Order: sequence, then C-alpha cells, then structure tokens
Amino acid sequence: MRKIVFELCAESIDACLVAYEAGANRIELCSALSEGGLTPSHGLIHEAVTRSGLPVHVLLRPRGGDFVYTDAEFDVMREDLKHLRLLDVSGVVLGVLREDGTVDVERNRELVEMAGTLEVTFSRAFDHTVSLEDALEDVIAIGCRRVLTSGGERDVVSGGKSLARLLEQAAGRIDIAVGGGLRLKNAAAVARATGAQHFHGSIRKIVAGPRRYGGRDVHDETGSSAQSRFVVESDDVRAMIENLTNA
Repeated sequence: MRKIVFELCAESIDACLVAYEAGANRIELCSALSEGGLTPSHGLIHEAVTRSGLPVHVLLRPRGGDFVYTDAEFDVMREDLKHLRLLDVSGVVLGVLREDGTVDVERNRELVEMAGTLEVTFSRAFDHTVSLEDALEDVIAIGCRRVLTSGGERDVVSGGKSLARLLEQAAGRIDIAVGGGLRLKNAAAVARATGAQHFHGSIRKIVAGPRRYGGRDVHDETGSSAQSRFVVESDDVRAMIENLTNA
C-alpha cells in the first residue's frame, strides 16, 4: 500500500482545524477559491500557523485571472512573501508565467530564492503553459519542491493520462501533486490512473446560513443565497484519504 500525502486546500480557520483532526498532512491556505485562490489575510495566516498543528503553505497570488503579472503586481508578491516568512509558514505556493505561456524562469527563481528554507510548490499556473513537458523541466530547474497540476486539463479525471506521463518524466526529481476537481467519488479512480502519491483538494460543501433581514433571504446577482457558505467536514476529509489510500 503506497503512502498517500493529502493536502487540504483551505480558505477558513475552521477548515484548517478540520484538516488536522481528520488526518490531512498539510494545508494550502488561500482566500477566494471562487477566483481560483488568492493570497489570504495576514490574520488568517497567523491563526492557521498557530492553531492548525499542520504545515501551512500559503498561496502567493495577488489577483484572479491569468498568471502574467505587471511589475507593480510582482512587487506586491515580493512584499507578501517577506511577510509570510515572518509568520513562520512552512511553505509557499506560487507561479508566474510569461505572455507566451512559458514559465517566467527569472521571476520564479527570484521568489524561490526569497523563500529561502520554505518549501516551494509551483501552482496550477503550470496547467496554463503551452508545453507541460517543458514547463516541468523549468520548474525543476528553478528549485521547486513540487508542482500542483490537473495534467493541463479542466480536472484530474480528464488529465489522468497526462498526469501519469508527468510522473514518469519527473522520475522522482520533483513531487507531482494531483489537484483540480478531485472529489470523493473520483479519488480512487484518479489514484489508480495516475499512480500518484501526492494529492490536493478542498472537499467543500455548501450550507445555508441563518436567515436574517426579517426572514428574507437575500440573493446575489447569480441567484445564490447571500447567507450560504462553504464548509469542510472531518468525515469527508477522512473519506478522501481512505479512498486514495485504498485505491
């Protein structure tokens, strides 16, 4: 039975506490998962590091959208990274691309050097590169510890074959963390198809909050309730780890 490493992608302190309770190995901390994840607040980072009992790796991403950043945005990333080191995080998750869809080796290397002893994961910016094979070699050369990827596809199910090829190409030089659309119902199949050891997922579910405003339920422009929110439950995290382990 292979040893599975599961990282919970968390955007709340409650999710971080559940990660520890349920047996996750690590936390990727971010905010705004609806945007694909952004750098979380300093307060959330501090509480996660202090209270979670797990290694906390923080996403370094100043905005949603593409991964080609202006000089001003890159300055923000530098400043955030300086502060992350002061908050005693265990790692950082980052990814900067060039306009031609290749890995921006120079900027990423600068951030890796700034990270010092922190573990560095290359983010799913990887999946937006023009050549996954070339990008993997660049990420290895930069000095990243792992890369988070769905195999260049919309989710890990569609990217199963590509993920298996990337694992073969990596040949132990870097960890391939399988993530993006990992669900309880597909986890075992993805683990079997890829042969991977490292996995990443949020395992969120939406719940209704208390009704306020005189009993009226307020909806946003998409029709979703303004009182609903995402939560992570211990049983789901345990089930995910079990499904991956027993695949």
